[in-house]
Amino acid sequence: MEIVASLGKAMNKFNFKIIKPHNQSRLGKLSTAHGEIDTPVFMPVGTAATVKALKVEDIKASNSQIILANTYHLMLRPGEEVINLLGGVRKFMNWPGPILTDSGGFQVMSLGKLRSINEEGVTFKSQLDGSIFNLTPEKSVKIQCLLGSTITMCFDECTTWPSTFEDAKTSMELSMRWAQRSLDSYVERKGHAIFGIIQGSTYPELRQTSSKLLQDLNFPGYAIGGLAVGEGRDLMFKTLDSTVPTIDQSKPRYLMGVGKPEDIFGAVKRGIDMFDCVLPTRSGRNGQAFTSRGEVNIKNARHTKDPRPLDINCHCNTCNNYSRGYLHHLFKANEILGLILLSDHNINFYQSMMKQIRDAIKNENFETFSDSFLTKRSSGDIEEL
Repeated sequence: MEIVASLGKAMNKFNFKIIKPHNQSRLGKLSTAHGEIDTPVFMPVGTAATVKALKVEDIKASNSQIILANTYHLMLRPGEEVINLLGGVRKFMNWPGPILTDSGGFQVMSLGKLRSINEEGVTFKSQLDGSIFNLTPEKSVKIQCLLGSTITMCFDECTTWPSTFEDAKTSMELSMRWAQRSLDSYVERKGHAIFGIIQGSTYPELRQTSSKLLQDLNFPGYAIGGLAVGEGRDLMFKTLDSTVPTIDQSKPRYLMGVGKPEDIFGAVKRGIDMFDCVLPTRSGRNGQAFTSRGEVNIKNARHTKDPRPLDINCHCNTCNNYSRGYLHHLFKANEILGLILLSDHNINFYQSMMKQIRDAIKNENFETFSDSFLTKRSSGDIEEL
């Protein structure tokens, strides 16, 4: 079975193809101006035009297919005009593949100081130097265009958690008006697209209303925002259960800011195609490695004399060449190389996991693979020397 959505005025523009559905999970391919993307896909986060602690060559070697960058951070420093002058964010950071840019809405909520929200947009103080900035749907979309984003995200308000029904409704409705303005100001370019963002906190009726309003606007793809902000995994999955079925099945579905391997497996099971999260690199910089047997805290004294790799099932540069004992030493000695090697391993672990997920969907055994993978991880890092 093959479902094709022509996203744009011609088939050679931005295109999403469902190669094989399996229950609710989907194996797909996203075609863009800057390359093809196999889905389900995990996007490493390159917030300020860099995936922290890693060279672009490392990202390529991990088989990453698309990177996320951020409008808010690049607007503040060095500025979209500078990046545009230097050839756009892809040339700026020497990344040849697609780039998705977050609109800045989440960062305004989480980082902006003394923010003021009204119908027009958001006014806030930069956390860098206190400068006053104003961000509107039109400006966010223009900045993303100047950055050269492959996939632009519409500007939205990320609803705080927890929120009352009325507060979540007010926030969602504002985001929907901003979505219309974002779409109106978006300039179509061959192989590029803009995604709408479904909001509504954890209230099913609000999520469904948001989804319908956005699909009436016929966005090329849809993101689910406002989750992974403290609501917990069970409530996140319940929200997906009530939201995903309302989204046009021929369009790509992106769950923003997620997440842990267990979150990704549960979301893929519910039909999500795209993910991003800072967790692999942030954890790596703090001494935590993701492995097939669960997380490893390399700072723990038990690793001092351990000659094993982080993960015997991983074939990344870190696992092929360095022992746990050496990595433990690097972190205890505050050597930068430790951060680099663990971050590199974590990105490779995630991309290997996504490849295995895609293969399992293709072979129609995703549920069996998911149970096996997660059971091994929940058993913990219990192998002894």
